[in-house]
Amino acid sequence: MRDFDYLEPTSVEEASRMLAELGDEEVRIIAGGTALILTLRQRMVKPTHLLSIAKIDRLRGIDFDEKSGLRIGALARHADVARSAVVRQHFPILASMAGRVANPQVRNQGTIGGNLCYGDPSTDPPGCLLALDATVVLGSTRGERTMPLGEFIVDYFETALEPDEILVEIRVPALAAGTTGVYSRFLRTAAEHRPLVSVALVARREGASCRGARLAVGASTPIPMRLRRAEEFLQGRVVDPAVAAEVANMVAQDIE
Repeated sequence: MRDFDYLEPTSVEEASRMLAELGDEEVRIIAGGTALILTLRQRMVKPTHLLSIAKIDRLRGIDFDEKSGLRIGALARHADVARSAVVRQHFPILASMAGRVANPQVRNQGTIGGNLCYGDPSTDPPGCLLALDATVVLGSTRGERTMPLGEFIVDYFETALEPDEILVEIRVPALAAGTTGVYSRFLRTAAEHRPLVSVALVARREGASCRGARLAVGASTPIPMRLRRAEEFLQGRVVDPAVAAEVANMVAQDIE
């Protein structure tokens, strides 16, 4: 690895100023570093500066409010999300997903904010969070702005972050009564950690009928995507084997 300057801002504003001032330099932001350190070792990137966000307290914490929903700081590790009492109580689908990300080393070091900013389609969080209707909060010297996760991830390894912005937190709205969710991932072999495809379904039921569904797929597409045709088909239906088979057929067609 080549030499580089290591920067440690303590606020979102300070980090943004540094990024703006170093506009023409090769700067990489580091949080957990699980992906970045690997690319450094393989000499895939050669930054002049590493900007660590580990000392920015604004990016920490996981909390829940009945009105505003769940807030996950960008520095929360996957293991933190999986173990969080409020996540396990209010969003068991999210805790289940976080507990299966990659491998124990990545779960205990990698951050959920870093995962989203890296933009790798073959990871677990984006699709699950998309099905949960998550939004992201981005910060800079200009203040903070909020956008839907579906607009934040714009292409393969590409996000809507401006050059002087950092991801501050992820927000997930509280689930309506009667809403449940399930997350599934499919691997080529049991030894692998990156899914070939992942599917997240969040549905609200009244009796045996589906009264609303958000269905998202990840890993098999360049960016996670909502399957709106299947969502509309599920509306008002009793989900029996025939309905499930038709939804599966729609999903297969829409991700080709």
